[in-house]
Amino acid sequence: MRHSPLLRDGHQIQLIEGGQAYFEALVVALDQAHSQVHMETYIFNFHGAASMVAEALERAALRGVRVWVVVDGVGTPSLPAPWRQRFEKAGVVWRTYSPLGTLGLLIPSRWRRLHRKLCVVDGQLAFCGGINILDDWFDPQHGTLAHPRFDFAVRARGALVQPMLETMTQLWWRMQGVRHVRQQQFPEAISSFRAAGLHLPWTQDSAADLSTHDRAHTVSKAGLLLRDNVLYRSQIERAYLKAIGAARHDIIIANAYFLPGRRLRKALIHAAQRGVRVRLLLQGRYEYFMQYHAARPVYGELLAAGVEIHEYHASFLHAKVAVMDADNEHPWATVGSSNLDPLSLLLAREANVVVVDKGFAQKLHQRLTHAIDNQSTPVLTEVYTQRPWHQRGRDRIAFGLMRLALFLTGNRY
Repeated sequence: MRHSPLLRDGHQIQLIEGGQAYFEALVVALDQAHSQVHMETYIFNFHGAASMVAEALERAALRGVRVWVVVDGVGTPSLPAPWRQRFEKAGVVWRTYSPLGTLGLLIPSRWRRLHRKLCVVDGQLAFCGGINILDDWFDPQHGTLAHPRFDFAVRARGALVQPMLETMTQLWWRMQGVRHVRQQQFPEAISSFRAAGLHLPWTQDSAADLSTHDRAHTVSKAGLLLRDNVLYRSQIERAYLKAIGAARHDIIIANAYFLPGRRLRKALIHAAQRGVRVRLLLQGRYEYFMQYHAARPVYGELLAAGVEIHEYHASFLHAKVAVMDADNEHPWATVGSSNLDPLSLLLAREANVVVVDKGFAQKLHQRLTHAIDNQSTPVLTEVYTQRPWHQRGRDRIAFGLMRLALFLTGNRY
């Protein structure tokens, strides 16, 4: 198995905060596309500002760009009829990863979802992060939000683009192969599965002259972290463990659904015990029963070790980012789709970018520090230990259900 990303120099990495800024950057890239667009997302919702991305995909396809879009069957179970017609007319090719079928999530194998958010344009420009194609001010379950969702992505040029494009292309052809098998088109299926094993060449055009693009963006050493169920089962978790173990001054992790396994908890505890300031920025607003309540039983031992926990209350926190030692000799940061919970680290397809660059790390550190200081509430040990019995009961029930779910999938965490 491959555990460590290949970190290369010569990238241009731009940190993007929030869906509005992300959509605007995507639209600019899509409107400049010449040959191909590959996009993957967990949720593709057409409400509000998200429709601007759909319209840009449509425009690209209408002018002859090959546009491939893959969405997850849980996050995006269906395409609205008007948009299905528009995409078909324009030539946007839309595929759904692991549709639920009749029994839905009652089948444990269907808990393996496509959760990564990636886009590659013309093999030269890439996007990666935690932001779905979903309006920041709208939630499908909760309606209009008073404040925008808190999330991040990156826009990147350089050698980082090649592995993103390759992993997306491989998944596409595997899905095409399965599609052909179900239609009993076996020669076509064989061709698709062979195509899934291809390795795309890294051309001079793909590399591009970085001096001609985005001069103000950070030039960084960066790499791609993946999690899947074949080659990259633990790459993201191992990268976190290595970075936490190497931290000497400061750790900030912002994570929407936080339920770390024993190794990650121990790593955070050991870091705090050796004098590293460890701060966690976690979801403070109730969104889903399991994710909200299952995380709280692990707070106790973290607080006892000196880990600071802050709950974000301004809106829904959806970020999956971390930054360590931003002001020191060995900064480390990551932005991506992976939560630190068993669904992300054991079951889902995820993608994070890791960046080793002081300027980038300081920018992310500054934004997270502002959110901790101004938009969050600290979890105090005395309040946590005295929370009502009915709340503790819900926490234990959710924690137990999560452990049962993992047992049913055959995983230990």
